[in-house]
Amino acid sequence: AIVRSCYHDSFVHAPATNYLCTGSTLTGHPSVGAWVLYGLGSETNNLPSFIAMTDGTIAARTNKNHIGSGFLPAIYQGTQLKPEGSLIKDLNLPKEIDLHDQRKLLDWIQHSNKRHLENRPDDSRLAARIASYELAFRMQTAAPELVDISQEPEYIKKMYGLDNEKSQKFGRMCLLTRRMVERGVRFVNLISTDWDGHEQCVKNHWENSRKTDTPIAGLLGDLKQRGLLESTLIVCIGEFGRTPFVQGNRGRDHHPYGFSCWMAGAGIQGGKVIGATDELGMRAIKDKVHVHDIHATILSLLGLDHRGLTFFFQGRDRRLTDIGGDNDLSKRLLAAS
Repeated sequence: AIVRSCYHDSFVHAPATNYLCTGSTLTGHPSVGAWVLYGLGSETNNLPSFIAMTDGTIAARTNKNHIGSGFLPAIYQGTQLKPEGSLIKDLNLPKEIDLHDQRKLLDWIQHSNKRHLENRPDDSRLAARIASYELAFRMQTAAPELVDISQEPEYIKKMYGLDNEKSQKFGRMCLLTRRMVERGVRFVNLISTDWDGHEQCVKNHWENSRKTDTPIAGLLGDLKQRGLLESTLIVCIGEFGRTPFVQGNRGRDHHPYGFSCWMAGAGIQGGKVIGATDELGMRAIKDKVHVHDIHATILSLLGLDHRGLTFFFQGRDRRLTDIGGDNDLSKRLLAAS
């Protein structure tokens, strides 16, 4: 289902991305993934419950705020994996250390760490770091199996575009996403870069579509055939759209006043188009959907009430949607056409 009337008022990359990823233009707020994990908990003991991957370098030029836990306990932050090569650094044990010896070493370290934590009970970063040692130990068994796609049938690899150089990298990210969903990973954030078509918008979007279209279609189809799409929400959105008028000769500038997103799965009735911009494509005018409404909708489709999912910080109950948000969109997405 496509929503053509998304909007906010930040036309610079960093605050706009903050808005989409955390519900605030300011830094230091929890990401959507952190809120979802805080509300629903984890379904896996052997893998991170919130994983992010990017096919470019956007994570380096922004910050970890977009997958961070903000003022929530640090245990809810995301874990970034590389989609190529060694996805997780230092995953395999050195040859001179066996699993039994490592367990003994880890037990000694954890004993010291817990004594250290006793005098710092409010330091969630320290508690999260201690928990990460245990998770890393368990991941040494589970993660190699997760990232090994060699046993996937050839038709599945082709479905994700792994047979095409253009779509191979993002296709691997999408295939890994399906494998993560199967293994109980709660929230996966895939970042595709760089759609910033200031100079050659048509060429830019065409090239990026060649990277992403087949893998995304493969992910949707694969989840559906495995019976996972009904319990999985897919949201595809950028931090803003592009202007309806030309920048330079062939480019388009940033435009947060009327742009689109689409959602699938989680009981959404497909084939719908909700909302519209004016006749110029300049501003959302029909069934307007603010970023807070998008977040309220995401939480609602996952079974969470955005008004009740709060965390007390700096004197008041905080939430992903701040003091806004309306989940009426979720009702329209779920209703039969």
